[in-house]
Amino acid sequence: MSYFAFGLGIGTQSSNDEWLEIYYNKPVINPSEALVSAVAATLGYEGGDAAIEICAEQLSDLEAAFLSVGAEDQAEVVEILKGTKQPLVVTILETDSEPATTAEVYLKLTLLSQRMVKPHGINLAGMFGLLPNVAWTNEGAVSLEDLPKRQLAARAQGKVLDVQSVDKFPKMTNYVVPAGIRVGDASRIRLGAHVGEGTTVMHEGFINFNAGTLGVSMVEGRISAGVVVGNGSDLGGGCSTMGTLSGGNNVVISVGENCLLGANAGLGIPLGDRCTIEAGLYVTGGSKVVVLDDKNNEVETVKASQLAGTSDLLFRRNSQNGRIEVKTNKSAIELNEELHKHN
Repeated sequence: MSYFAFGLGIGTQSSNDEWLEIYYNKPVINPSEALVSAVAATLGYEGGDAAIEICAEQLSDLEAAFLSVGAEDQAEVVEILKGTKQPLVVTILETDSEPATTAEVYLKLTLLSQRMVKPHGINLAGMFGLLPNVAWTNEGAVSLEDLPKRQLAARAQGKVLDVQSVDKFPKMTNYVVPAGIRVGDASRIRLGAHVGEGTTVMHEGFINFNAGTLGVSMVEGRISAGVVVGNGSDLGGGCSTMGTLSGGNNVVISVGENCLLGANAGLGIPLGDRCTIEAGLYVTGGSKVVVLDDKNNEVETVKASQLAGTSDLLFRRNSQNGRIEVKTNKSAIELNEELHKHN
């Protein structure tokens, strides 16, 4: 029998024993039947998608189960966790079905940020109802109900509980730091972002969950939820991509390979490869675009959505009459190879 994912997690619960967050150190995609069977025999798992809460006393038995099937990496995680007083959970996903628990959502978001799956390659339907709003503090996750008492307790000790954000999503780097990336401001990349090897995210860059880059990119703008940026493409300072949560409807916005979104530009259609949107120009699906030939003669006027996915295009604003024009991007912007080389 095949399985979709497995993870041994340690996390935080509220005073009402509700899960706030879960950290999976070494999640497994497509775990072997032997691994799941060994865990099942130890914990009584009977199949399906399950998040099984365990106590520290069960870790020794779990370690023996891992070693019996040659899962030394999982046994290593157990060894470090022995004696912990933090809540523990074993999450097994038989299929990539809609998540039913907070633990399942965190496992799936971790798989995305671990680059084990690509954006849109995993079922996250209904996840928002399973993620609680959490106060992310210098002492970790705190439920909003527990926050006032925790703030008072900190003050009583002459300290301040620093609330860094109130959100459903934590920052990615507290859970996953993928190899080969640079990040200017870690708070601007949410768990569930897919950050490709060779990507640099500058201080004002932002990457949402189920979105990100597939390779070498310089991100100084915003990659909204669901948006995927191809290898070699750069997003200039202040530019924005329209996600499915912010007006993109059911159209999946994407950026092909070796593209450039200029500073303060905007994108509301899927781009093909080697495309450029000049600085300050926002192109949405309904934008009227004048198509030019190689001699800058007008060919036709179309909606930008009709050009979705087309490669080798240059979108620009005519400085005299203000209309949006598009022509073949023969002299496509050559991205800074030296910069990418040292990402």
